Amino acid sequence: MNYTDEYSKKIDRLKLLIDNADAIVIGAGAGLSTAAGFTYSGQRFHENFHDFEAKYNFHDMYSGGFYPYDTPEEFWAYWSRYIFINRYSNAPKAVYNELFELVKDKNYFVITTNVDHCFQKAGFDKKRLFYTQGDYGLFQCSTPCHNKTYNNESVVIEMVSRQKDMKIPSDLLPKCPVCGKPMTMNLRSDDKFVEDDGWHLACERYEQFIKENKNKKVLYFELGVGINTPVIIKYPFWRLTAHNKNAHYVCVNTDMAYAPDEIKARSLCFSEDIATTINALKQSAMKPNNL
Repeated sequence: MNYTDEYSKKIDRLKLLIDNADAIVIGAGAGLSTAAGFTYSGQRFHENFHDFEAKYNFHDMYSGGFYPYDTPEEFWAYWSRYIFINRYSNAPKAVYNELFELVKDKNYFVITTNVDHCFQKAGFDKKRLFYTQGDYGLFQCSTPCHNKTYNNESVVIEMVSRQKDMKIPSDLLPKCPVCGKPMTMNLRSDDKFVEDDGWHLACERYEQFIKENKNKKVLYFELGVGINTPVIIKYPFWRLTAHNKNAHYVCVNTDMAYAPDEIKARSLCFSEDIATTINALKQSAMKPNNL
């Protein structure tokens, strides 16, 4: 693919920042998974939820997730499909794998609001990942009566395979093994979200990584982060960059590629698609002067 001279120069500069960084902190939002093909409307929605769309007249996965279904059997028929295609199916595009190839030999850490597990499936080290908002692959008590989560892969696959007429068999309804009440997804949607031992351990590792590298040449690499929860990634990245004269901030976002004036001189912003930017980085790495 051919790029403009200005864009190519920015890509080359980003490649140098990656190469020269003592540490890279990747902050990822929904835009990264969208670039990888995890879209929640359009063809992908129609292919997987055409029956629900016809019956209830909603036209995207998010709307279906909040629909007040009459029975838990129908609720879990929808959600088991939702979890299966967004957690246990591979992303249509290899964006996460390509990102991993760019940083796998670097000192990196990932903080993400995504809940689709794409980083780990692409090869990123589990001990260098902090999923702040949960994981489609985990259940928790809906009350919750205790702070523990449960892997849901086998039961979700069975729900998908055994559902009929948009309902799962009643014997598959997930119940808390402690109190017997219904289980729910481990997603931060209200104050009932369970932060289990694994969550706290990942949080501690992330905070320790930030502390250990706070005065070094750190690249804060933000990908597809919007403004729904800016206090988790965007604002901290700005603050950390401002407080460390050796740090740089990079933002790749088709809707909001922006850096505050205080750090603009040490920032790079890309309004191009994330997949395009990562592909351009791959090409930059193949240039003779970058070998």
